[in-house]
Order: sequence, then C-alpha cells, then structure tokens
Amino acid sequence: MAQKGVQLDQETFSCSICLELLKDPVTIPCGHSYCMNCINNFWDEGEKKLPSCPQCRQTFKWRPVLVKSTMLAALVEQMKKTGLQAAPADHCYAGPEDVACDFCSGRKLKAIKSCLVCLVSYCENHLQPHHDVAPLKKHKLVDPSKNLQDNVCPHHGEVMKMFCRTDQKCICYLCPVDEHKGHDTVSAAAERTERQREMEVSRQQIQQEIQDREKDVKLLQQEVEAINQSADKTVKDSEEHFTQLISLLQKRSSDVKQQIRSQQETEVRRVRELEDKLQQEITDLKRRDAELKPLTDNEDHNQFLHNYPSLSPLRESTHSSSFSIHPLRYFLGVRVAVSEVRYQLEEILRDTWKNISLAITDVDVLLSEPEPESRAEFLKYSCEITLDQNTANTQLLLSEGNRKVTFMDQHQSYSSHPDRFTRRIQVLSRESLTGRHYWEVERKTDAVSVAVSYKNIFRSGGWKKSGFGGNDKSWSLYCYNTRYVFWHNNIRTSNPGPVTSRIGVYLDHRAGVLSFYSVSETMTLLHRVRTFFTQPLYAGVWVYHRGDSADLCKFK
Repeated sequence: MAQKGVQLDQETFSCSICLELLKDPVTIPCGHSYCMNCINNFWDEGEKKLPSCPQCRQTFKWRPVLVKSTMLAALVEQMKKTGLQAAPADHCYAGPEDVACDFCSGRKLKAIKSCLVCLVSYCENHLQPHHDVAPLKKHKLVDPSKNLQDNVCPHHGEVMKMFCRTDQKCICYLCPVDEHKGHDTVSAAAERTERQREMEVSRQQIQQEIQDREKDVKLLQQEVEAINQSADKTVKDSEEHFTQLISLLQKRSSDVKQQIRSQQETEVRRVRELEDKLQQEITDLKRRDAELKPLTDNEDHNQFLHNYPSLSPLRESTHSSSFSIHPLRYFLGVRVAVSEVRYQLEEILRDTWKNISLAITDVDVLLSEPEPESRAEFLKYSCEITLDQNTANTQLLLSEGNRKVTFMDQHQSYSSHPDRFTRRIQVLSRESLTGRHYWEVERKTDAVSVAVSYKNIFRSGGWKKSGFGGNDKSWSLYCYNTRYVFWHNNIRTSNPGPVTSRIGVYLDHRAGVLSFYSVSETMTLLHRVRTFFTQPLYAGVWVYHRGDSADLCKFK
C-alpha cells in the first residue's frame, strides 16, 4: 500500500502539460498547479482567446498574475531528495490502441487486467485490491479487453455467465426465464470446456496437417535439388560427349588435311620433275635448232651434204600425250568422300536430335500422383513380367511362360551369355521398368528374395558386387517364414509385418518410390524406399534353397 501512496504523490506533483515533476510551480485561480513556463506557453499559444485551465477548462477574464508557489517548490525538492522519480514514463500511459485503466483520473495508465465480474479494467496499482481482498480474489481476471460490455446482457443488464445451445449465444441467468425459456442451457464455463476440447482436437489435426505439409515441402525441395543435380550432371556429360565428338572430328580433319598435303607434295614433286625434263628438252632443241640454222642458210649444196651427216640425232622427247591436265578433278574424290561423311553425319544428328529432344521434353517435374491405398488401386498399375533366361543362373529352371523359377539340383543347358548370373542363384526380368508399375510374387517355400535392380549390376563376384541388396545398384526384400529383412547397399533393415506367401511390389520410378507389401485379404506396408533412380529398373528373384520356387503372378 506504501507503493500506492508513492504513485499518488507522483501524480499529484506532476505537471499535466509536460507530465514531469513541477518546475517553478504556480497555482492558478481554479486551484490547479503547473510549471510556470508550461502554463505561460499554453496561454501564449491561445492567441486572443480568454485564458483557461488546461484541466478543468475554467476561463478567466484576465490573464492571472503567476507567482511561484514556495510550498509546492519545497515539496517537489523534498521528493527529489527522498529518491522519488517523476511521473510514469510516457509508454506507461494508455494510447488510442490501448485499454485504459477505468480507475485512473487525469491521464490514464494502461490496464494490465480486466475483471469479468466487475466489468472494469485496472492498471497495476488499481488492480492490487483484487490480489489482497479475499472476495475480490475470486473474480475472473483476463487480459485487458475493450469489449467488456459485450459480456453484459442487453435485456437484463446482468453479466452473461450462461450459454444457450439452442440459439448458440451467451445469456445471463435471467434469460432462461423468458426469452430462452425451455432452451438447452449450460454454464458458459461448461460450454467453454467442451468447445476447448473440440478446439484442441482441431488444433492437433491442424498441427498434423502442418507437419504433413512441411514434409511435402521438404520433399519438393529435395525434388528440386535432385532435378538441378540431374540436369547439371546431364549437361556436363553431354558437353563431354560433344567435346569428344568435336575432338574426333578435328582429328579426322587434321588427318585428312595431312594426307592431302602429303599427296600434294608427292604430286607437285612429280610434276616438277617432269617440268624440269621438258625444260631441258627445250634447251636441247633450241641448241639443235641453232646448229641447223647456218647449214640451212648455206646455199652450197656440196657443203650442205657434207656437213649434214655429222649432226647428232635428236633424242627421244617426252610426248605431251603422256600426261594430261584436269585442274577441277584434282582431289575431287576426297571432296566427294568428305561431303558424303558430312551428309551422313548431318543425317545421324538430325535423327538422334529428335530422340534427344523427346527425352528432354519427357522429363516431368510435376508432382507424382499419390501412392494407391487399396489392392484394387494398385492393380490399376499391374504389369505382366517375364523372366529373362539369358540372366538366369544355370541352376534355375524357368517355366510357365518364364514366370516361374525353381532352384534345381542339376545345371540347365543354357547357352553362354554375358548377362548370366554365375555366383548368385538369381534372375532378372526381360522387361525394363520405368513409370508406375505393380507386380506380385508368390513364393512356394521359405527363403526367397524379391528385388529390383539396374541392368548393369555385376553378374559375378561376391555378395557386395552381384547379390541383390548387397550394392547400390539393387534393392531387395528377403522373405523368410518368420520375418522380412530389407537390404540395399549392404545395409540391413528388419521389417515387422504379417508373414504371407505373396509379396506385392509398387514402383513409381519417376517419383523415386519403391514399396513392398504383404498381400493377403488386406495389404500391409513392409518397407518403403524414397530415392532417385538414375536408370531403368528390372524385377529380380533370388531363390536360396534347392527345390524352392517363386511365381510372378499373372493378373486376370
């Protein structure tokens, strides 16, 4: 209570204009006190209007003469010496958006609680009786509210503490007597409790949906990351392939150029040699002509006949018919061959580019459809799968249209094939699987592995190389008579679930979903994989013991 008194003194000795402790306090005729400067400035701003009191609005015929109040000044100084502070900080007062204390006089403080019984809002000081007085302690205090009057019945003026379920509205204790007579009414607290339970259930559902949506968002973010990574890797691989192709073409171009230049030098050398020979013959012929000219000019017949036999005979000359010149035909065959290569390459690129474009546009980045829930929905994606004899271990017998596999004592007379498993008693399907597929495997005995695998899994070697589930190229569910075990990349995961003879496999290749189900009258999820498949998948079966068999079910 002492604290309350201190607060009262602070308000009493504060200027209502500047909201601080009085400085040079003066008291005007109406009895209110102000700082001398504050009241003078207030009146100065009033221009020619009659001076008035800022609090009570009383007007004066003339401007009062202001004299400092010595007693008030002394009291204020004494308050400062005893450690009392100025009026509450400005942020403690109620603003337009705040709930004001209904008990404060003058400038009101912010309310910290509202009483649903008193229908009044209180600041910290005026709320104190609700903490100290026994009857008031029972009152219901809530956060400050501007709508307290909404809790009052407009017909009877009483606090509405009841709820009419018939009309779905709050009422007071008098309403059931007249307006709500015969209605289903309960206390507001009881209705609140029931509605609170319903709201908690709704909130739990909302929070679960939020978690589900957050998981979906995370999956979408992972899908975006996977798309970006795949696109980056594909661009890199494509650049490497085209770079190698360009390098090969450049090498071939260099080889052709080198061969042409080499042949050019050979042919030019041959022509030059022939040219030199012809030039020598021309020189000889000119010299011979020079020798014959004087004899031809000699008119003495005897002298002409005497000297003619002494002339040397002409050497055999290179006849021009021994070679021909066809400038436009030199290396024509090379040009034709290179042009043919160019046209063939253009044709190949034109045809393959269509496939590349189709492969690019076939990329679907939309969200995949939700996974089916009932067996009837799964069967919409059922596919006929047959086993590939070229992959079967020689101790596996394929029958019933290559849909049944049996572990035999004797080796089968299969022809040699590079795709055949040599160490593991397993086999792959003939069909590659992309898109959405569902199939079922019926195991006749104990210990059968139902799997999917990339085509490039090793065909020989140890468990980590060629065994279904022992590497990063395959995923496998090992089925025993008492349990299931899932393997991938040599990591083991136990899977509880009802042991049945039939296993269902659901694959959404594009979404990266692979699920294994125990199939009976109902379908029970045994294991689900979420990953990013980089190649087409093939169904696989691994049979462990001699005499064991498994069937790929055929759907009607």
